[in-house]
Amino acid sequence: MFSSLRSRLWLSYTFLVVTALAVVAFVLILFLIRNPLLYRQTFDRIKAAENVLVAQENQSLRLPSADKFVSVAQAFDVRVLVFAGNGSVLRDTDAASPAIALPNKLAAMRGVPSERDANGRIWLYSLRPLQDGTWLMIAAPRPKAPVLSILTDEFLPPLIEGGVIALLFSLILAFVISRWVADPLQNVIAAARTIPADAARPVELNGPQEVQELTRAFNAMLRRVQSSQRSQRDFVANVSHELKTPLTSIQGFAQAILDGTANTPETRRQAAEVIYAESGRMHRMALDLLDLARLEAGIADLKMSPVDMGALLNRVIEKFVPMASSAGVKLKLDLSGGPLTFMGDGDRLAQVFTNLVDNALKFTLPGGLVTLRAAQDKGEIMVSVSDTGKGIPTDALPHIFDRFYQADSSRASRAGGGKPGAGLGLAIVQELVNAHGGRISVRSTEGRGAAFIVHLPLSRPDGHSQA
Repeated sequence: MFSSLRSRLWLSYTFLVVTALAVVAFVLILFLIRNPLLYRQTFDRIKAAENVLVAQENQSLRLPSADKFVSVAQAFDVRVLVFAGNGSVLRDTDAASPAIALPNKLAAMRGVPSERDANGRIWLYSLRPLQDGTWLMIAAPRPKAPVLSILTDEFLPPLIEGGVIALLFSLILAFVISRWVADPLQNVIAAARTIPADAARPVELNGPQEVQELTRAFNAMLRRVQSSQRSQRDFVANVSHELKTPLTSIQGFAQAILDGTANTPETRRQAAEVIYAESGRMHRMALDLLDLARLEAGIADLKMSPVDMGALLNRVIEKFVPMASSAGVKLKLDLSGGPLTFMGDGDRLAQVFTNLVDNALKFTLPGGLVTLRAAQDKGEIMVSVSDTGKGIPTDALPHIFDRFYQADSSRASRAGGGKPGAGLGLAIVQELVNAHGGRISVRSTEGRGAAFIVHLPLSRPDGHSQA
C-alpha cells in the first residue's frame, strides 16, 4: 500500500505532524499541571496575610496576639509561623500539622520558595525578619491542579478540535508536497520507459532543486542516447554506402572474368587491378573502423616515449615534398620557442599530421601554400596546419570531425592514395589527439583556406610530465 514514493512521503509527513501535535499536547498538559495561575493566587494570599501582620507589628511595635494570628490565618487560609533566631518555632497557627523547619536563606531566594514539612508535603511560603529578631513565615500548601477536570472540561475539547483541524490541514499540505516531489520523478520514469524510442521527449523541470537536477541529468542522458542511436543508424547507413561501390565493382569485374566478357589478357588484367584496388580500399576502411573503435573505447595501444615535435614535423614535410612539387604547392615549416619535446606516441602523432597535411595539399590550388607551425605556449605544444585552399563551408565546420561526414565534393577527408576516402580520417585524428590528452579545432573562411590547430599538453591528465 505504501510502496510508492508519493505514499511514503505522505505517510512521513503525517507521522511528523502527529508527533509534533502530541509533543505540543504533552507540553500544554505539563504546563497546566504546574499551573502558574494557581501558584500566583496562592502567593497573593500569602503576601496579603504577611502585609496585614507586619502592618499591625509596625503600629503596635510588638507582635500581634495569638488570636490575631489565628484570625489572619483563617481569613486568608494560610499557616502562620514565627521562628526564633535559632530556628525553633515560637508560634504556629496549625500546630497539629507536621512541623515545618526554618528555611535557609538560599532556599528563600529561589524563584518559587517552597519547603517540605515533616511528612514531605510541599508548602509555598514567604519569610520575613521582624524587629525583635524573629522570623515570620506565611505558608500555604502547594496547590494541585485537578488534572482530570482540566483535561475533560478545559483542555481536551479545544485540543481535539484544534488538533483535528491542524491534522486535516497538514494532511492536505503533505499530499500537495508529496505530489510536488514525486510527480516529476514519475514523469522521469514514464519518459525512461519510452527509451530508446525517438519519440521520447525531455521532461519538464518541476519540483525541488534536487529533483530538477535529476531531471536535467536525465534530459542530458536522453539527448546522448538519441544522438547515439542516430549515430549508429548513420554509421550503418554510411558503412553500407561506402561498401556498396567497391563491392559492386568487385562483383562486376569478377562476373566479367567468369562469363568470359573479359576474354583478353589486357581486359582480365584490368579487371584484376580493379578488384585488387577496391578490395584494398575496403581493407583500409575496415582497419580505419577498427582503429576508430579502439580509440573511442580507450583501448588503443599507445606506445608513449619522448617525442621531438620538431623532428617529427620535419619528417612529415619531407614525405610530402614530391607530392607538393607535382601539385605546385609550397610547403613551409615554422618552429619557434626552442625544443619541443614531450611524451607521446610518435607513430600515432605522425599519423595525425600526415592526415592533416595530406588533406591540406589535396585541397590547395597550384601556387598555394601549406604551413606547419609549432610552438610551446602556456604549458602545451600548439601545432597548426594551415592552407590557402578553398576553405570549408561554415555549415560544415561543426561536423567536420564526424565519422563518414563529407563536407562536399571539393573538400572531403580522404584516406590517401589519391582516391576519395570514407570520411574517417579526421575522426581518427580527433580521437588520437584526445588519447594524448589534447584537443583539436578548426578555423576556416571559404575562399581563404583552413587551419587545423592541435593542442597537446606538456602535463598529461594522468599526472606524467611531458616536458
